Amino acid sequence: MKGIVLAGGAGTRLHPATLAVNKQLLPVYDKPMIYYPLSVLLLAGIREILLISSPESMESYRRLLGTGEAYGIELSYAEQPRPEGIAQAFVIGRDFIGGDCAALVLGDNIFFSANLREQLRAIVERRRGATIFAYHVDQPERYGVVEIGSADEVVDIVEKPKSPRSNWAVTGLYFYDNQVLDIAAGLRPSARGELEITDVNKAYLARGQLTVERLGRGAAWLDTGTHDSLLEAGEFVRTLQRRQGLAIACLEEIAFQNGFIDLAALEARGRMFEKTAYGAYLLRLARGGGDS
Repeated sequence: MKGIVLAGGAGTRLHPATLAVNKQLLPVYDKPMIYYPLSVLLLAGIREILLISSPESMESYRRLLGTGEAYGIELSYAEQPRPEGIAQAFVIGRDFIGGDCAALVLGDNIFFSANLREQLRAIVERRRGATIFAYHVDQPERYGVVEIGSADEVVDIVEKPKSPRSNWAVTGLYFYDNQVLDIAAGLRPSARGELEITDVNKAYLARGQLTVERLGRGAAWLDTGTHDSLLEAGEFVRTLQRRQGLAIACLEEIAFQNGFIDLAALEARGRMFEKTAYGAYLLRLARGGGDS
């Protein structure tokens, strides 16, 4: 399976902070926002990843992440000249995906759960159909909403319904088999001129091939698209890390646990950032044999 991080968009809700920088490069507490969606793909065991962003942001991402070698992954880049919908990621990434399955995560979404790694690995093993993640919210009318039946089957998906029939919002994390390439290629732009990911999911639903995974109690899904939500996400990460002494979305730690990099590489990254708490954490891991 291959992974895509969609990190485009103008970030207008975060202006003026994003007038000169892509929003996914803004910090969420102690690390760039882009680390968080990347960590989800690494937790799933995915090593070939495509990062899609605006042309003017490409050089910044290459300086930050390079080829992915530091994390034992193969990181490629593709430009999204104009943001024309989430499903456009599969049009842009068609050659990258080739004949494989694909996972897509939005660059401004943060996921946290104690059993997230196990949940993701189980989905990767399915290799058939599509899987979406749902999270219980107070104001479902702000989101794409999935209606779930008594047998945990998907009944319907509605984008920002006026009268929601469910409180389960569809998050920005999706897993698809290779059918997604042709489905996305056959989409017509919506009334707002975008290729809608909801239409992709509905195509799988019509084929009886759409599965929903709930992020239940103890899990967190954070959207960082506004100044308030960005601050709240940073406070969430800070609180957990300070209380537990364990990092969230530490790419090097996940890469080491996955066997993507060795202990020497982990320590080298710690020395690179040794003047920061992030670097000190990596060095503690390395000197403890990588045990967190």
